[in-house]
Amino acid sequence: MQNASAVFSFILGAYLPLGNLRYLYFVLTALLYAVVVVLNTSLVAVICLSRSLHQPMYVLLCSLFVNELYGSTALFPFLLLQILSDLHAVSAPFCFLQIFCLYSYAHVQFCSLAVMAYDRYLAICQPLQYQQLMTCTRASVWVAALWVYSFVKFLITLWLNIRLPLCGNLINSLYCHNYLVVKLSCSDTRVNNIYGLVGTVLTVLVPLVPILFSYLRILQVCFSGSRQTRQKAVSTCSPHLISLLNFSFGCCFAILQSRFDMTSVPSMLQMFLSLYFLLIQPVLNPLLYGLQMTQIRKFYKRLLSCEG
Repeated sequence: MQNASAVFSFILGAYLPLGNLRYLYFVLTALLYAVVVVLNTSLVAVICLSRSLHQPMYVLLCSLFVNELYGSTALFPFLLLQILSDLHAVSAPFCFLQIFCLYSYAHVQFCSLAVMAYDRYLAICQPLQYQQLMTCTRASVWVAALWVYSFVKFLITLWLNIRLPLCGNLINSLYCHNYLVVKLSCSDTRVNNIYGLVGTVLTVLVPLVPILFSYLRILQVCFSGSRQTRQKAVSTCSPHLISLLNFSFGCCFAILQSRFDMTSVPSMLQMFLSLYFLLIQPVLNPLLYGLQMTQIRKFYKRLLSCEG
């Protein structure tokens, strides 16, 4: 039986031989990463520099865009190196670091969407009390709490994984995956499995409760309110709903990819589905919110008119 300290690197077994196509995939991936960085960085800058956007909703959006940069940086540079490499190996310390970053990114994303759902509920269902109930300070506290909660949760996961003795180093994935690393263990993994199960339930239920509560109340107000109220609800909630559904489906694809036999699915489609929530979400969110939010559009127009 191998000791955990003897595993210095992992081999990623999901990469296909690309031949000369690797350069095309490299360019496309690099362009996508550049788009993610430019879109999210520019929106963070717009929110920080424009005093009119120093509002609770934009504090939450700023956190969301920063998280997109965090998750993308944990994947894209690594993916670019792997595309050009013939030996798809990754050192054990970096592998565990990537697990921590990608999983905490996903958790921060889901929790951010939950807090944003609650913010929309207050804005639509309690508009007169909104300024008192949701201030910039309270939004900042929510943001700090969800980041700390996510980091602590996955630091525990990381510690439980690192202490496992491993009997192999082949991970059938494009990136380091917590579940697949645990499967390599030679020892009893009941503690990891129990914590993983409890953690998964908390990861889903803690954000899901405020999301369901918020949208049930919003629907209730829409059905009993005026046409103007319904239009306001649709315009303010549609970007959030699209983002939430897209991210949820992407996470489901990644979970199915790692836990079930997908041999009947074409290899390229498998690769895309496993990366979907990491590739599409960081581009979709800034486009959805940047184009939909009136204040952001006005800021860009003023900026372009000044340059002109």
